[in-house]
Formats: sequence, C-alpha cells, structure tokens
Amino acid sequence: MAIHSINHVQLAFPAGAEEPIRNFYSSLLGLPEVRVAAGNALHFAAGAQRIDLVPTDRWQGAPSVSHLALSVQDLPALRGRLLQAQLPLVENRALPGYLRFYVKDPAGNQLEFLEPDTERQEFA
Repeated sequence: MAIHSINHVQLAFPAGAEEPIRNFYSSLLGLPEVRVAAGNALHFAAGAQRIDLVPTDRWQGAPSVSHLALSVQDLPALRGRLLQAQLPLVENRALPGYLRFYVKDPAGNQLEFLEPDTERQEFA
C-alpha cells in the first residue's frame, strides 16, 4: 500500500455565504467549479485535486495555524488580482527558494500560495 496524492480537501463556510465563496474561488483564484449532483457543497478543481467547500449552520473559524497551501504558476499575477480586489495579503513569512503569500477566503479559511523563486526576487 502507498499513499500517492491528496484527492481533495474539505473546508467549511457559514451557510448562506455561497456567492462570496463562489466568487473568491472561481473569479479571483480562477479555479473551475465542478458541478456535483448531490449535496449543497461547492467544488472547485485545483489540477487533479479538488477543493470542496461545505456550508454549515454551526460555523466556527479554523485556528490561524491551519491552512491550505496551493502551488501556483504566475504567482505575481494572482497576487495582483487579489490586491486589486482589496484583499489583505500576509507577505512577511519568507520561505527560502519560494515566492509566497497568505490570504483568507470570505469564510476566514487561510490559504497559502507558493511558486518556486527562479529569479531570487521577493515581493515588495
């Protein structure tokens, strides 16, 4: 037996916040929404993996140390879109060899975005 990849990750969001969640993951992040016939969860493709977002009536934010890290191609372009949407980015956590930043989705789930730094430049 060998575990070789993650199939999906599931994050919660407050019931009733479907549209801000859909807008964030689809429009801002550019992830295609995957329609699933059953249930009321939202599903987005991230390469071969999936991010499932499930509404809950008993919303409770995740601890700040919990996060989902996503590898990105053209991180500066994503950074620009998120800044244009006036989302606060956390960019003070350097990781040698990578460009990276953190942002919270509309439900408060923390996401990390990384890309190998081939030119050894840092975000301003």
